[in-house]
Amino acid sequence: MKKYVGLLLVLLVLSCSSSDQPVTSFYYWKTIFKLTTIEKEVLQENGVSKLYMRYFDIALRDSAPIPLSPIRFEDKTTPFQIVPVIYIKNEVMLAEQVDVVQLADQTLSMIGKINTINHIEIEEVQIDCDWTLKSKDQFMAYIDALRQRANLKISATIRLHQIKYYKETGVPNVDHGVLMYYNMGQIASDDLNSIYDEQIAARYIKSLANYPLSLDVALPIFGWGVHIRNQKVIGLIPKINEEQLLATVKTTLKSKNRFEVNEDIIAFGTYFKQGDQVKIESVSKADLKKMVSTIKKNLKTVPKEIIYYDLDSINLKNYSNEKEFYKKVSSGF
Repeated sequence: MKKYVGLLLVLLVLSCSSSDQPVTSFYYWKTIFKLTTIEKEVLQENGVSKLYMRYFDIALRDSAPIPLSPIRFEDKTTPFQIVPVIYIKNEVMLAEQVDVVQLADQTLSMIGKINTINHIEIEEVQIDCDWTLKSKDQFMAYIDALRQRANLKISATIRLHQIKYYKETGVPNVDHGVLMYYNMGQIASDDLNSIYDEQIAARYIKSLANYPLSLDVALPIFGWGVHIRNQKVIGLIPKINEEQLLATVKTTLKSKNRFEVNEDIIAFGTYFKQGDQVKIESVSKADLKKMVSTIKKNLKTVPKEIIYYDLDSINLKNYSNEKEFYKKVSSGF
């Protein structure tokens, strides 16, 4: 009898520990939904069942908010639960002439049209907006209008500064937030990594314990090149890594992640002059594990989901030599 009691206790412990682990999900941030072979493999091996999908952006045109670049579907979404994500430029919330109640109606109408055409049923909508002190009243009113009109869960992305200074910036009336644990610094010509900087994160991380909204966590798996000329940033080269740069452009290593271009050349859709520099910014496996460890020490509760930004073959190849990598990172909580 004691054997059976012991076995039952072990099973209960295993059951509780597995249910406490966050679910692994991904952001999908392209204008066409069509999964590549590597994307399908990663989703399957990491047990991913939910995609946070950018449906469209909202920006100002002639002083009026309009949807831009709505997503098109070439693959069926049947295997996945879809959460539409709407990226709203802060300029929209800063514009006093914008009627946020009308904007909420238009947002939901556009989401509904996309869902109807593609036979998608949803339970949640996520709003992505880096609101500020000047735009917070408009943004909070917009969120309230969405909640009143949508029989859906509403979530919002939350930046580190909005967590540390939440009494000033406000807390949106949503079901839960998603901590965006990336894009921490200014894109600059110095040697710092604007995607993830441990020292910058340290200025904000302890504030997590006081934030009144339950939070999931978004982690970065993207990278880019910062194009520098005469010590000034002149552009970003998206989704490029060191290997691609060295295989395409003749360069000289100047420091850990900085390369000087040795020729005039057009590459990656960019014109480089001899003497230009490219700073590669990315997030390593060790960085991701360190992020999880740091957040775990400061977050009040275990997040229900870890959402990786973003699902793209170019990004995935940087971590592809380890099976179930994303699920393993998520399990660190």
